[in-house]
Amino acid sequence: MEKTFAILEVGSTNTKTHIYAGEKLIYENTTTIKFKKHYNEENKIKEEDLNCLISLIKKAYEYTQNVNVYGCSIFRSLSNQELDEVNNLLYKNFKINIQVVSQEDEALYTALGCYGDINYNGKICVFIGGGGSTELIFINNKKVTSNKYFNFGVVKVTSNFPSLKEDVADCTFDEVYDYVNLLIGDIEENADILILAGGDHLFWYESAKFKMLENSLYKSINQPYIINQQMNDEYDRLAITKPLNQIRNSTNNPAWFDDVRSMKVITNLISHKINAKFIIPTKIGMEQGIKNKLLN
Repeated sequence: MEKTFAILEVGSTNTKTHIYAGEKLIYENTTTIKFKKHYNEENKIKEEDLNCLISLIKKAYEYTQNVNVYGCSIFRSLSNQELDEVNNLLYKNFKINIQVVSQEDEALYTALGCYGDINYNGKICVFIGGGGSTELIFINNKKVTSNKYFNFGVVKVTSNFPSLKEDVADCTFDEVYDYVNLLIGDIEENADILILAGGDHLFWYESAKFKMLENSLYKSINQPYIINQQMNDEYDRLAITKPLNQIRNSTNNPAWFDDVRSMKVITNLISHKINAKFIIPTKIGMEQGIKNKLLN
C-alpha cells in the first residue's frame, strides 16, 4: 500500500502544501502568509497568521494523518519561548510540532530536488529565494562544490522600495539593482545555468504571460521551461514597468505579487554575477528532498 503523507513548508511569506501518495503528488497549494512582515511590525507571531496556518494543516488532515510541518527563515529567528508557544498551540490541536530547518539544510534539500534526477553534468547554480533569506548552491558534475548564504530576502528589498508592490512603481530597475548589488557583493563562482527554486517562479512567468522555451538541455518533469539571458533581461525590466494589478487580480493569490518585482531584480543580478547563459524557472522547494527522505 502506498504511503500517503503531507509536507507543509512554512516560509517567511509563503506556505506550501504538498501531499503525496508514494511518489505521486495528489494535492498542492501555495498560500501567502506574511509571517516575517507581520512579525517585524508587531514583534510577535500574529495570531491571524497562525490561524491561517492551522486551517492549512486541517486541510492536509483531510488527506492523511501523516502531516509534517517544516519552518524556515522567520522560524529560525524565534526565541525558544516564542517557538514553544507556537508548538504548544499546534500540539494542542494536532499533536504535531514545527520542525525548524536550518538555512543550510533547507538549501541542500532544495538543491537536491533540482539536480538529483537530471542528466546534466555541467555547472549549475541553484537559487533559493524567500522572504527572509537567499541561498546559492553551486553544483558541478552533480556534486555540490560551494554555497553562499545571505540573511536577506525579498521582504528587505520591498521594504526599502515599497512602491514595488503597487500597480506602478515609482522606482527604476537600476535603482533597485544597485541596492541589491550592495547586499550581494562579489560572487566568485560561475555557472552555465541558474535554476530558480524555493518558490513558484513559474507562477510569475505564466501569470505575466511571458513566453518560455522548452528546456532542451535535459528532460525533467519539474523543469520543463528555459529562458536565455536576453529574454531574462527583457522580462525582468518589464516586471518593474508593467502595471501589476491586472496580473495580480487575474490570479487566486493576489498577495503573492507584493514581492515579485524584488525577486526579479535579485535573480537578474545573480544571473549576471555568475555569467549564466540560461535561466530555468521552477516551483521546486525543499519538499522534493524531504519527500525522498520520508519515502526512504
